[in-house]
Amino acid sequence: MTTTDDTDIAAGRRMSHAAQLSRHARKRPCAPALSHGGRTLTYGDLNDRVCALARGLAEAGVHRGERAVVLMKNRIEVVESYLAIVKLGAIAVPVNFRLTAAEVEYIVEDSDPVVILTDDDLVSVVQELGRVRDGSLPVIHASAAPAEGTRPYNALVGGDTSEFPLDVPEDDPAFIMYTSGTTGRPKGAVLTHMNLFMNSMNSVSGQGVEYEGEVWLSGLPLFHIGGLNGILIYLLVGGHTVLMDSGDFSAERAIATIEAYGVTGCYFVPTQWREICEVPDAAQRAASLRRISWGASIAPPSTLQAMADTFEGVPNFNMFGQTEMSSVTCMLRGEDAVRKMGTVGRPVPLVEARIVDPEGNDCRVGEVGEIVYRGPTVMREYWRNPTATAEAFRGGWFHSGDLCVEDEDGFITVVDRNKDMIISGGENIYSAEVEAAIDAHPKVREVSVVARPHEKWVETPTAFVVPVEGIDGPTEDEIIAFCRERIASYKKPTAVVLVDELPKNAVGKVQKFKLRETARDLVPTSDRA
Repeated sequence: MTTTDDTDIAAGRRMSHAAQLSRHARKRPCAPALSHGGRTLTYGDLNDRVCALARGLAEAGVHRGERAVVLMKNRIEVVESYLAIVKLGAIAVPVNFRLTAAEVEYIVEDSDPVVILTDDDLVSVVQELGRVRDGSLPVIHASAAPAEGTRPYNALVGGDTSEFPLDVPEDDPAFIMYTSGTTGRPKGAVLTHMNLFMNSMNSVSGQGVEYEGEVWLSGLPLFHIGGLNGILIYLLVGGHTVLMDSGDFSAERAIATIEAYGVTGCYFVPTQWREICEVPDAAQRAASLRRISWGASIAPPSTLQAMADTFEGVPNFNMFGQTEMSSVTCMLRGEDAVRKMGTVGRPVPLVEARIVDPEGNDCRVGEVGEIVYRGPTVMREYWRNPTATAEAFRGGWFHSGDLCVEDEDGFITVVDRNKDMIISGGENIYSAEVEAAIDAHPKVREVSVVARPHEKWVETPTAFVVPVEGIDGPTEDEIIAFCRERIASYKKPTAVVLVDELPKNAVGKVQKFKLRETARDLVPTSDRA
């Protein structure tokens, strides 16, 4: 009689994304898995490289539970790095490539990685980090000519390609995704293998993603939870993912890529969709599309209507959520896209949602409250931040910080953000972080930053500044240049208004709603560039 121990039983129940890669490599080794820049890897190729990279990372000290930072622009090596790290049972830490060295430094110090992977575009930023300068943080450089003192990525993926046998529990952390809160200080949302698998299942079932012939165009940066999840969804079903370059978005290039690869599904932020809809013959050239989706920012009605008119008959999905939820919480399905335009749809099957008042009581239909969540996609915790974790999970529900209202059909509309977050061109900008940068200027006594509507970016930061008394106030150019040195360029304000005082309530809190009313009428004198 054959006996089976508990370890074998546990291993037989796993279904991580790294395991999905191995499965497709066995079943369909010649099927295309990943393309970028005219280069395509089959599932067999990808799995071989990931297994070799995993072994190389293990030799470099990356083991179960250790962190590995990935700071690269969109490229095949990003996906390989993520999959190799999680195959090891280690934790991947994606970092926004637009951050300054000081901002990256904070994430490195907080996550305490044992290695950092980078590319030619970001290696100069990595070399500014204190742990890299003192030699305590090894650097793996994806480059044809690796920088001095770094380990060559290509040598690692050229090693032993045999399957890496480690069994990783589904409740182990897989990623730490950094997202800022109202303090402006980044917090690491710890997402487990199960979190991400359940999110993929929500999206596969909700969007009707098939098992054969699916081609995904990744229009988001891969450090973003949306960019990561798009790849994981299509990896689950054995689809083909096509990566777009980071930055310098071109609507013509997006349509040409859809046409060239026969793309069946894609995700872009509203500003990008507006430009795509303006491409001549966009619908005819993108006839392979089975679904389109958008999110990460509020879409103006004109953009939604342009999408409906341009891609008539193609199901249009709005994906709403947040990093801490792995990420999708609500989905507006294609059949409801026009009828319920402006809403974010209804909660996905594996997420329970309520809209509550400040005391945690359920709001009535039509009443504004905070949307809170439960379910297997909720993050495990904020990395090494028990105070923030306890606050987010008070009452046994995850508190999103989003103010919403539900209609009689159960469709949810987002009406405001508790956290004063600005979403500009799909990028999250936290007003407190921008305020902290401006507040350091010697001529600034007080500052408050709010969103202003912007034709291209949907929203853009506007700073209201109270100058130090007795001196000439700072100029707009002076404040913007000051910000460029301290925070990523896309976060800087595009307008600066000098005021004698900020409007405050009886307890001294700035009344930002009054500033937003003033900001709506401003004409920007600078742009995000």
